[in-house]
Amino acid sequence: MDYYNSNTIIYLDGKFEKAINSTTDLFGQSLHYGYGAFEGIRSYKTHNGSRIFKAAAHFDRLELSCQLANIPFPWDKKELIDACYQILKTNKLKDAYIRPLVFCHPNMKLNEPTGSSIFICAWSWDVYSGSKLLKMGLSEFERPNPKSVPMQAKLSGNYVNSILATTAANKNGFDEALLLDMHGFLAEASGANIFTEKDGKLITPSLGNILPGITRATVIELCGVLDIAYTEQKITVAALKKADSAFLCGTATEIAGIKSIDDYIFPQKWTESIGYTIQKAYKNLVLEKVNYEVII
Repeated sequence: MDYYNSNTIIYLDGKFEKAINSTTDLFGQSLHYGYGAFEGIRSYKTHNGSRIFKAAAHFDRLELSCQLANIPFPWDKKELIDACYQILKTNKLKDAYIRPLVFCHPNMKLNEPTGSSIFICAWSWDVYSGSKLLKMGLSEFERPNPKSVPMQAKLSGNYVNSILATTAANKNGFDEALLLDMHGFLAEASGANIFTEKDGKLITPSLGNILPGITRATVIELCGVLDIAYTEQKITVAALKKADSAFLCGTATEIAGIKSIDDYIFPQKWTESIGYTIQKAYKNLVLEKVNYEVII
């Protein structure tokens, strides 16, 4: 995938400039220690023009991530959202993935940063996993203990765990990895939350050991709109492998159906599952074909 070319414009600390002319300091804490925070945000081509889905929620979480990690966040969030729209317009993007990244200034000590910068870029984006159902494998890697890092923060360093899990899953012939928490309960995929369906009700892992995804929250809101029963609870591997169906959800992933976990194939036909209903409702929502947002 080409993320930028010689004409791509990015935003860096209040200025718009060409990506090829941008530089960073090789002694930054983010480069050496993964000490940074980021977001993944989607824009969609709608009948109202190019629209960023839940931009405010994403920048609220970016600010929270920085606060939890003691990273300075001095920026006006509305100005950052305006910058995202300007990035889309300047680069002539509509269906796009937007990446804001807060990174720390040079500091080779293991203490709070001396300062921080913000970088925003965007590139064209289509369906993350295509239209196929995913083959997933339970990973040998676990999600970090929430006493080691704040799990509600989207911190750069946390994603080494995701990269290792995904790489191992791909080598074993799976599309994606599914991780457990330190107690052996179902947590999430490498970069997405999971819902299972059993007897006409959705079940998703409780908060605490997972990233509280913005798409996860949207799915729960849609359940309220569509009168779909759901519960948040601890899920064992045994219960997972007795579920009728399952799906992943995330900003990049959107709603992606799961075919199997290890050797267990979900018995329910995807097009007859609650996940499929949520998938269609979510797509209508982000494309503003149905204005659920007046409710959620």
